[in-house]
Amino acid sequence: MKIGIVCYPTFGGSGVVATELGKGLAKNGHQVHFITYTQPARLDFFNENIFYHEVNIASYPLFQYPPYESALAGKMVDVVKYEKLDVLHVHYAIPHATSAFLAKQILKCHGINIPVVTTLHGTDITIVGKDASLAPVVTFSINESDGVTTVSADLRKDTYEAFDIKKEIEVIPNFVDLERFKKQRKEHFKRIICPNDEKLLVHTSNFRRVKRIEDIIQIFAKLKKQIPSKLLLVGDGPERGPMEQLSRDLNLGEDVRFVGKLDAIEEVLSVADLFLMPSEKESFGLAALEAMACEVPVISSNTGGLPELNVQGVTGFLSNVGDVDDMVKNAIYILQDENLPTFKANALARAREFDITNIVPMYERYYEKVLRGES
Repeated sequence: MKIGIVCYPTFGGSGVVATELGKGLAKNGHQVHFITYTQPARLDFFNENIFYHEVNIASYPLFQYPPYESALAGKMVDVVKYEKLDVLHVHYAIPHATSAFLAKQILKCHGINIPVVTTLHGTDITIVGKDASLAPVVTFSINESDGVTTVSADLRKDTYEAFDIKKEIEVIPNFVDLERFKKQRKEHFKRIICPNDEKLLVHTSNFRRVKRIEDIIQIFAKLKKQIPSKLLLVGDGPERGPMEQLSRDLNLGEDVRFVGKLDAIEEVLSVADLFLMPSEKESFGLAALEAMACEVPVISSNTGGLPELNVQGVTGFLSNVGDVDDMVKNAIYILQDENLPTFKANALARAREFDITNIVPMYERYYEKVLRGES
């Protein structure tokens, strides 16, 4: 099968999932064509079945902003025609599904019918799509897709509640590559961070307000009074500056480290004892899944798709959004020496259910279903 994948080429969850999916499809023998404005962050190797097509956006004095949607549609038309694609898989409703609709209409004029699958990842529904000026476009683009998937049952519910969707939406969860995300022998790294055998807590994100970084720091400040521990905050974003100041205000000193963006996040997760995700909203919780694959239990909020991943009392614990005290209590329980090994083993067992080798075939079957016109 020849598959076109359109995504944001960033470190964000949707870009990571789209890129890893393409790599998994290529490994299974499919020809995969990425179409985006720059090479995806995780597309960092050569594979005979993977191709990259850059969207070039010309600058015209007439436009205040570059016309990316039109340029993207034009590139889709070009790639579908000359690479003879079987299906276009676009990640995010705005602008990708909208541009795909335009491309599909243009291709019809050339006697080509290209099925379009749209995967919804979260913020395209919960934030962007709820903008009154964009909601009609989101609704139209989803309904005009030949197939629609979401990464969790909760996001599917949100989509039906927020928009007048006539299409049947299929849930295909996010996944993790267990060949990459696995516990590695990095004891020397752990000794550098935790020289006195402290417990290591980790959080990774894009440091937006929805991630509730302040809760993480408050959790840590209370926890370290009872258990010697360190906190690593991986990532960057608008909340980093204020949270660095909060750490200073709470006199956390060198016990909290902001390490910025890291490519080899699995190396940090390999030495972590606990992963914190107290988010206000998560459509799935991909960062938590990657932690679990590295045998790290999770303390999370009970919002969005997180209860579909983090099993209460088994792989970690879930608390109400903002309930810092409950998260501290649960973290202390997990970190007890007699409890931690069981939680670590359970986290890995749960992650194995979301191994990429289990999820890619679900997409393959869905493409076939769309091609048969059964979606």
